Amino acid sequence: MAKPGPPRPHLLPMRARLLLPAALVSTGAATLAPRPADAAPAAERWPRWEAHDPDSATLVDHAAYGDLLDRYLTRHADGVNRVRYAALRADDRAALAAYVQSLEAIDPDGLNRAEQMAYWINFYNALTLLVVVEHYPVASIRDIAISPGLFSRGPWRRQLVVVNGEALSLDDIEHRILRPIWRDPRIHYAVNCASIGCPNLQPEPFTASRLEAMLEQAATDYVDHPRGVAMVERTFLPSQLTASSIYDWFQADFGGSEAGVLSHMRGHATGETRQLLAGVEGIDAYRYDWTLNDSSS
Repeated sequence: MAKPGPPRPHLLPMRARLLLPAALVSTGAATLAPRPADAAPAAERWPRWEAHDPDSATLVDHAAYGDLLDRYLTRHADGVNRVRYAALRADDRAALAAYVQSLEAIDPDGLNRAEQMAYWINFYNALTLLVVVEHYPVASIRDIAISPGLFSRGPWRRQLVVVNGEALSLDDIEHRILRPIWRDPRIHYAVNCASIGCPNLQPEPFTASRLEAMLEQAATDYVDHPRGVAMVERTFLPSQLTASSIYDWFQADFGGSEAGVLSHMRGHATGETRQLLAGVEGIDAYRYDWTLNDSSS
């Protein structure tokens, strides 16, 4: 039986959202630091991964990953899901590594499209967890400086796994497979970069049968949360409509313009957020919090 979807994050009262102090949206200097342009790759199709079997009924077993999420993912009252990295036992670290290895051994070419999408999303998220666990404690995933290149930050460009004889990095999975093949902006709500500013790591694995429902819920949860969009109060200055830097870095995926981003947001916003966006014509600022999504932070 499928588990129920994640609860909706707590929404601030309308007045509080309209005049949200910057300190509540931004926790630390890293929040407002711009992301280097070379850290937001374009979607570049890798034809090798377009093969699939539309008639396949093969299901990938993500139970081991789901068990780890049950044990170590925590849902906080502020609407941000965090991971109890420090509590992860040695045998569970081994189980996480074994799960990643099991995904390496699968031939995704033999899966149908929905099963493939769930496979790659879970692969990305589990691999990110494994990278953080192997380098913990760190204050931010950007501090895991294992990518090639003198000025590179973070682990995203490092080839970490091998599937069907091809060495893959996290960037390969996100920007050369998921984004260009599916062309679905909701992918940004599904893949998790282990940061407070990122859309939540979901409390259960993605599956083909629940893929659409989970993507929709993840999109709404993020847009409705102050990390996605909020009106930020400024001392002696007009309030600013601020949005996640995800909408700036990957604007091309959200319609290619601020108008497209706002249209996307309105399509997923509910209640108070929908009211907040009514009549808005532009975004004043972008921000992102790279603090690790650690339950102790």
